Amino acid sequence: MIQNTFREQRRKLTINASTLILTIGDITKQTTDTIVNAANSRLAGGGGVDGAIHRAGGAEIMRECRKIGGCPTGNAVITTAGALKAKYVIHTVGPRYYQGTDKEAELLKSAYLESLKLASKKNLTSIAFPAISTGAYGYPLHEAARIALQTTIDYLKGHQDVHLVKFVLYDQGTYEIFAEELKKLQ
Repeated sequence: MIQNTFREQRRKLTINASTLILTIGDITKQTTDTIVNAANSRLAGGGGVDGAIHRAGGAEIMRECRKIGGCPTGNAVITTAGALKAKYVIHTVGPRYYQGTDKEAELLKSAYLESLKLASKKNLTSIAFPAISTGAYGYPLHEAARIALQTTIDYLKGHQDVHLVKFVLYDQGTYEIFAEELKKLQ
């Protein structure tokens, strides 16, 4: 008999009164106050995380996105979460990766930072992020992980309103890269 013995992999870092966690999983199943959607600028749904969140959350999310109309790269907007377990969805638009310019790095940093600020503004104390811009937008994983983690750590050092930040990573390879980058930052 073959027995599947999946052991959840997690890395955890405490910063002031906040906790940062890396885990492998499905962002649509998270019970945090809000999950973050790696959206396109039209907020029109799509593939990857964006499509998964819209499918799992149902039509209510798309209706709210249509009312908002769009979101510039590096910014964030919020909707309810429809049928998801989270209360809200923060939609942020990361940059497409072309040549690794400073502008792309700043826009990716801004996508994470604006999401954290919006969660704080709405009094949401727990947030779950995917690896923004690393799928169809082509951002290299090591660089994207470093930017995501450094931005989050810097934010948590200066703010105590968000108590839990989870990076919910789709697969083992992405998790290992984030874990490697987190170790470098400790």
